[in-house]
Amino acid sequence: MTLGKTENLDAPEARVQAKQLLAKAALDGLPKRAAVPKVPTFEAFVAEFWRDYHRHWKPSTQETSAGAIHRELVPFFGAMNLAEIAKSDIVRWRDSFAETRSGVFNRAVPVLSVMFKYAELLGYRQKGSSPCRGIPRYKRELPERFLSPIEYNRLARVLATDESDHPLDVAIVRLLIFTGARSGEIEALKWRMVQPSRLMLDDSKTDAKIVYLNDQAEAVLASLRPAILRDLDALIFPMKTRRKPRKVERYWAAARRRAALPDVRLHDLRHSFASAAITRARVPFASLSRLLAHALPETTARYAHLADEAIAEAAERVCGGLAKHLGLRP
Repeated sequence: MTLGKTENLDAPEARVQAKQLLAKAALDGLPKRAAVPKVPTFEAFVAEFWRDYHRHWKPSTQETSAGAIHRELVPFFGAMNLAEIAKSDIVRWRDSFAETRSGVFNRAVPVLSVMFKYAELLGYRQKGSSPCRGIPRYKRELPERFLSPIEYNRLARVLATDESDHPLDVAIVRLLIFTGARSGEIEALKWRMVQPSRLMLDDSKTDAKIVYLNDQAEAVLASLRPAILRDLDALIFPMKTRRKPRKVERYWAAARRRAALPDVRLHDLRHSFASAAITRARVPFASLSRLLAHALPETTARYAHLADEAIAEAAERVCGGLAKHLGLRP
């Protein structure tokens, strides 16, 4: 409260006025400060965070996040006051993963970042004070395995041989080859998701998603569609109980060995789809990003070196044609 300017009000008079105002306030009641929440330790905050926040994650994310919290975060930060955790603490925690477990840190730090942001919303930390901000993740050499035309031929022969005994498993693998989708997206397909020339997925790694179908993928689905479809919510690839999606990993482990592809993972079929799109079909990066439904541009950028090879090949063809017109030998 301002009583006046110093040139108009001396200190003794100001004290008198202040005493009068304080006396009046004692009768009327002083305004009370908003209650400041008591800041818990990190370990105590975990229970509150999980109770409130876990429902925002998908079941698979809940499982991996819970593991990161209890195996990696609580042992290091558990006894610390939530408001006093600083960037230096995050750096020391990061350095403890330097030698052998950099991937564990990369998966755990996003969970920690979400927890700090929620702590800010609850008033346990100042807004924008997350110590995870600016902490770099470890750079890792991500495995890249692309099938060659000869390897595709070997795999095709195995799938053709297995089609009568394992029709659903073979159909899943073929759809993965033709669409570049993730295995979990195809395994959990329901008939209502099959729309003209596309799959309308209502739940995937990146939430709702469109998977575009080519003629080959549509033919696979058409071969499985019953003459009379009574339940649009029925799974296309069910387990024997018809209640849970089929898991193709076990079949794939056997099929890839017989195709002499022991190092090829199911996810490598997605990488191979991207490789074929860039090197053979010359699909632009923007279109490839939509085809693969990447949430972040940098995810698509991992295939940039394939585009460089395709551009170098195109430059070679152009220069060869120019040299011919100029009468120069290659």
